[in-house]
Amino acid sequence: MPLHEFNVPPPRRVRARVKEDPMIKVGCCGFPVKRETYDKVFSVVEVQQTFYQLPQLTTANKWREEAHPDFEFTMKAWQLITHEPSSPTYRRLRTPVSEKMKKECGSFKNTESVARAWSETAEFARALGAKKIVFQCPASYGPSEENIDRLQGFFKRIERDAFTFVWEPRGHWERKEVERICRELDIVPCLDPLTDPPGASPLLYVRLHGRTGYRYTYSDRDLMEMVKIAKQYTESYLMFNNISMYGDALRLKSLLA
Repeated sequence: MPLHEFNVPPPRRVRARVKEDPMIKVGCCGFPVKRETYDKVFSVVEVQQTFYQLPQLTTANKWREEAHPDFEFTMKAWQLITHEPSSPTYRRLRTPVSEKMKKECGSFKNTESVARAWSETAEFARALGAKKIVFQCPASYGPSEENIDRLQGFFKRIERDAFTFVWEPRGHWERKEVERICRELDIVPCLDPLTDPPGASPLLYVRLHGRTGYRYTYSDRDLMEMVKIAKQYTESYLMFNNISMYGDALRLKSLLA
C-alpha cells in the first residue's frame, strides 16, 4: 500500500524517533512501511506474518539483527493453533493441509498438530526475541463449554518460559467471563479500551482495529481517551491495525511526547 494512504511523508523525511513514556508503547500490527523506515520512528511492532505462515528462523535472526538495539517485537501465534482449516486464512500456508491436519488443527485442540504448531511458534519467538505472543481467535470461536475447556487446557499444557500470553477473543464473549478466564490462566485479555472499560490486569495490550472498522481513522479525541486509559496501567501496548495505522500511531506518539 502506498505511503500516502497512511498520511506519512516519504521515508527520507520521516522524523527521528520521539522519546516516549517507556510504560506506554505505541506501534502497528505489521509493517505499513519499510522496516528501516519504521524502526526510525517506533520502538515496537506486532509481527503478522507469523499468523499466516511462520517464516524461516533465519528471517527472525535477520530482523532482530537489523533492528535498533532497544526495538521490541511482539507477534501473533500461528493460525494452526487457533483457526480451523476451513478458515480462508489457510490459503496463505506454503504447504497444503493434510487430511490429518484438517482434523487436528485449530480451536486449541489437544492434538499433535496443535502441539507442533505451538512448538514452532515458540521457537520463532525466541529467535526474534519476542516476549509477548498474541492468540487471536476467529469470531466463530464462541464461549461454548467445549471451547472454554480447550482454551484452558492449551494454556495449562504449554511451557510459559519467559513469554507473556495475550488472548484476543472475538464473537459474543462477556467481558466478565474473559477476565475470569484470563485471571485463572494468568494471560492478558486483548479488548478494545474505547468500547470496553479498563480491566484489572496490570498490562494493557490492545489491537486497535478502528471504532467502525478497518477504514476508520482515529480522532484526536479518541487518541487522548486512549492515553487517559493507558495511564491507568503499569504497562501499555497500543497497537494500531487500521488503514491509517501509521499516521494514527504517529499522532498518538506526538500526544504522548
